[in-house]
Amino acid sequence: MAEPIRVAQVLNRMDSGGIESVVMNYYRHIDREKVQFDFYLAEGSSFPQREELERLGAGIYLIPPYSRVVKYHRVLYKAFKKRRYKIVHAHLSTMSVFPLFAAWRAGVPVRICHNHTTAYWGEGIKTLLKYILRPFNKIFATDYFACGETAGRWMFGNRCFDSGRVTVMPNAIDAEKFAFDPEERIALREELGIPQDAFVVGHVGRFTYAKNHSFLLDIFYELLKTRPDARLLLIGGGELESRIRSKAKRLGIEKSVIFAGVRADVNRLYNVMDAFCLPSLYEGLGMAAWEAQANGLPVLLSNRVPMETIVNESCRCLPLKDVVKVWAIVLQKGKRMDAATVPNIRTYADWIKRQYIALANL
Repeated sequence: MAEPIRVAQVLNRMDSGGIESVVMNYYRHIDREKVQFDFYLAEGSSFPQREELERLGAGIYLIPPYSRVVKYHRVLYKAFKKRRYKIVHAHLSTMSVFPLFAAWRAGVPVRICHNHTTAYWGEGIKTLLKYILRPFNKIFATDYFACGETAGRWMFGNRCFDSGRVTVMPNAIDAEKFAFDPEERIALREELGIPQDAFVVGHVGRFTYAKNHSFLLDIFYELLKTRPDARLLLIGGGELESRIRSKAKRLGIEKSVIFAGVRADVNRLYNVMDAFCLPSLYEGLGMAAWEAQANGLPVLLSNRVPMETIVNESCRCLPLKDVVKVWAIVLQKGKRMDAATVPNIRTYADWIKRQYIALANL
C-alpha cells in the first residue's frame, strides 16, 4: 500500500480554540490511509489533544512562536526541507506569511494560506501589522483558503474571491457530538457545582481582545440583577484571562463566574448551558456558535460576527453599541430548539482528502 500524503499543518498555539477544533475535526474524520497530518505548534501550548494525535499517528513538532521571527523561520525551513512535504497548510491568517515564506524557500510545491479571521482597528498596532502583512501572503501562497466568504474577501480581496480563486473550507463539525444530552446536563452541573435550576450563559473561546470577554462580563452583571441564580461559564484559556478574572472580582460577581479552563470535552459542556453568547469584536466565522446551535441552544451574537454563522432561528444578533440591558433581556428570552443543520464533517473530510490528493499530484 502506498504511503499516505503527509500534510504539514502549521498552527500557532494548540489549546482548545476554534482553529484547533477545525483542524482536529478534519483530522479525526479524514481517511488517514490516504492523508496524514504533521502538526507544527508553538512551544508552551496547553495541548489537550496530544494523546489523541499520537494515537492517530500524527507527527508532532513543537516550534518557537512566530514572534521570534529568525529562529521560527530557521526551524521551519529545515523541517520542510528535511521532510520534503508536497503540501504545507498554514492556519495563521495574515501571520501565515512566515511559514509560507519558509515553505517557499524549502521548495514546497503547494503552499496553502488559510484565513480564519478578519480585523478590527481597536487592536491598534496588531491590526496595522495584519494589514501590512496581508498582501505578502498572496505572494508566497500557491492556494488560497478561507473558512467562509467574509474571511475570504477580507484576506484575498473581492476580485480574487469573485474569480473563484479562493476555496471555502467550512468549519464543519460532527453535529452528533454536540447533540443535547439531558443526563450529561445533570452530571456536569453537579461536577461544576452549578445548581440544576440555575440559568447558565456559556461562552467558548480564547481570552483574547477579539472575543470581547469584558463586554460579556458587563452583560452578565446586568443579567444578575433579574436572575441572581445565574452563572457564566467561560471555557478556554488565553493571555487576557487574568484581566477578566480581575474584572469579575471588581464587579463583585466572581462567585457566579466559572472559569472552566482549557477542556478536551467542550462538546459535552454545551449541555450545561441555557444560552450561548458570542459578543465578538470580529470573527472569521464563529465556529463555537455553530456548535451551540447544533446543541439546540439559543445563541446571541454581535453584529461583528459574519451572518453566515446563523443557521437556526434560535440565533439572534445585536449591535455592540446596544446597552448591556438589551443584551441581558434578549439572552433570557431565548428558548432551546431542535438542533440546527450545520456543515457535516464526514462530507467535508472526504472533500478535503480529494483536494489534497489532487494538489499533491499536480
